[in-house]
Amino acid sequence: MDIDLLSKMVKEMILDNDSVTLPGIGSFVAEVVPATFSDKGYTINPPYRRLFFRQRHQDDSRLIDFYCQSNGVAPADGERILTEFLAGLKEILIEKKNVILPGLGRLRATKENNFFFVPDEDLDIYPNGYGLEPISLKTHQETEEEVSAAIAGLRSIIEEPVEEPVVVPEPEPVVEPEPAVEPEPIDISLPDEEPIVEVAPEPETPVEPEAVEPAAPAPEKKPRNPWITLGLVLGALLLAVALFLLVFVILAKIDPEFIDSLLYSPEELRILNY
Repeated sequence: MDIDLLSKMVKEMILDNDSVTLPGIGSFVAEVVPATFSDKGYTINPPYRRLFFRQRHQDDSRLIDFYCQSNGVAPADGERILTEFLAGLKEILIEKKNVILPGLGRLRATKENNFFFVPDEDLDIYPNGYGLEPISLKTHQETEEEVSAAIAGLRSIIEEPVEEPVVVPEPEPVVEPEPAVEPEPIDISLPDEEPIVEVAPEPETPVEPEAVEPAAPAPEKKPRNPWITLGLVLGALLLAVALFLLVFVILAKIDPEFIDSLLYSPEELRILNY
């Protein structure tokens, strides 16, 4: 049993099956990919079967049966030989992270030992797609048969008589005239005139304007002298420095070792205390 024979068996079995299981490692799975467009819709790619690997364990003895039938080996011996070979193959895959399957592709492993398959570029496992090639709509030239068929189709459409539907006019509804209504008489008599009485206007009383007191002007804010502000800042800084020096002197008298640990490194302290 060698790697070439294993690759050949997997390739032959995957042509007629959707999956081939390697006991103890995982399964090769094939699925049909329908036709797709590429190159912004100007190229039609034919359908094909792609092969990938799933790292899952399932009971499947078809590979063992195929090996026993092809090589005339007893089932018990074939299962033992194939199981031992696949166990060694798994150890090499975990250690080297890459195993080449000739004519098939590469079985690889990640750092977390997750297995995946990289097929060869020219791998073909779709017999039904033999002879299918991508079609480019940019460079496609119609043949004489295609042009003749298109012209015949257009001619049949143009020459075919089109029957116009007969439109039957609907009868117009008869509108009955409404009975005439006589207008009511309008009374245009004027009312009796009333005598006009003239009223003398009352004399207007002069209104004296109220005295308005002028509003008091708002007090002007005097600008702060910048020298006073600078003096306050410097005074606060000098006070902070004085407090720091006072605290430092007190700590030097109370705990001189703490002050030494701030001023010197551990190596210098060991030299000084030596």
